[in-house]
Amino acid sequence: MNYYDFIESKKHSIQNFGIETIWMPERMFPFQKYITEYAIKKGRCALFLDTGTGKTIIELTIASNYIRATNKPVLIITPLAVAFQFIKEAEKFGIDDIEYSKDGQFTKKIIVCNYERLDKFVASDFECVILDESSILKNFEGAIKQHCTSFLKLIKYRFLFTATPSPNDFIELGTSSEALGYLGYTDMLTIFFTNNEDTISPMNIGTEWILKGHAQENFFKWVSSWSISMRKPSDLGFDNSTHVLPKLTVHHHAVKDEHNLIVNGQIQLFNQLARRLTEVREENKMTITKRCEFARLLSENYETSVYWCNLNPEGDLLEKLDKSAYQIHGSMDIDKKEEILLAFSEGQIKKLITKPKMTAFGLNWQHCNHTIYFPTFSYEQYYQAIRRFWRFGQQREVIADLVYSDGQKRVMDALIAKSKKANELFDKLNINLNKKYEVKSREFDKPITLPSFL
Repeated sequence: MNYYDFIESKKHSIQNFGIETIWMPERMFPFQKYITEYAIKKGRCALFLDTGTGKTIIELTIASNYIRATNKPVLIITPLAVAFQFIKEAEKFGIDDIEYSKDGQFTKKIIVCNYERLDKFVASDFECVILDESSILKNFEGAIKQHCTSFLKLIKYRFLFTATPSPNDFIELGTSSEALGYLGYTDMLTIFFTNNEDTISPMNIGTEWILKGHAQENFFKWVSSWSISMRKPSDLGFDNSTHVLPKLTVHHHAVKDEHNLIVNGQIQLFNQLARRLTEVREENKMTITKRCEFARLLSENYETSVYWCNLNPEGDLLEKLDKSAYQIHGSMDIDKKEEILLAFSEGQIKKLITKPKMTAFGLNWQHCNHTIYFPTFSYEQYYQAIRRFWRFGQQREVIADLVYSDGQKRVMDALIAKSKKANELFDKLNINLNKKYEVKSREFDKPITLPSFL
């Protein structure tokens, strides 16, 4: 490769890379067919589709089309225990050339594997890879995340599916763009963002970069040039009557902390709100027993329920308090985790204790309509956890009990602010959905003038 070709290879593109649609299931809703055709033609794109809108069958249809076009297998990478849902959904639509592989071996054309087992596969075996619930990558350790990103960059046709990009971190969109082969993460920051030093506003907690005021419109147009976004069918001009969400009732339970906050090893004279992350963690530790005991009392009113905790001591205590509950923890064998999740999904286990960063993505739990959640600053984890139950297809009212200490008001303020920001993000994505945006490059066409001393 000469230097000119090397420079050309570094350019980012917004063109279509895909193929024409070859096959489409008749039972798909019109909006699902529209999204599927867009993705197949694009060849490399992100699809921000809300929970319960049919991401699974859309992914399976994309895979089926690329198998027909390339005659090579397609790999679908999913969160833990979600693979079984793909197998069941494929059966419903008459797709039988599919299997779940745990060891990298396969005999079918559509292969489903977990993110944790991707290291057992070879990229050269595939021309098309689909990441289901791609936002989950942020919850993995560096090795899994890096391997997944490197793996994807070797693939010709790439698709990222997630219910929502992180609402308090727009730059996640940049990492998605770069993974797909469009505008790079650093280039995106340079064009659209400025450094943010404001940490007073709750919605900006933990954010280092914010959109430039004059670039906001073009930023969302650019995102829409390589993605599609939808929370409900009417966002794309289709009828909503087939997708109506049930009622969601959220109860806030503030448990009183009787102890004064400890900051930098010093007990405070007066109790106060936890402000910094270290103070929030200390507040959590000091109220574990009260919060867990109250959570168990709330769960007694429901036959089926899920506890979402964040700390190992929380999960261990809940398991002792509620003898009917099964806990999933990080050190557990991956096959054991999958076994428990599958048993809960099929109704064999009635109560589950888990963490949002482990199991809040991709799983369909419409059989359960009650959950208890210990809030953190992460809106995305909260949203994903609640949407395991509150999703299209749920037939009952969903009850979500948020249990926190009275000193964690700042956490709740941040969560509410981020909820508003998430809605704003989706509104802007949807408004600019079909608008075009061009990344303009400047060509140097002026004659070179040498200095007089040369």
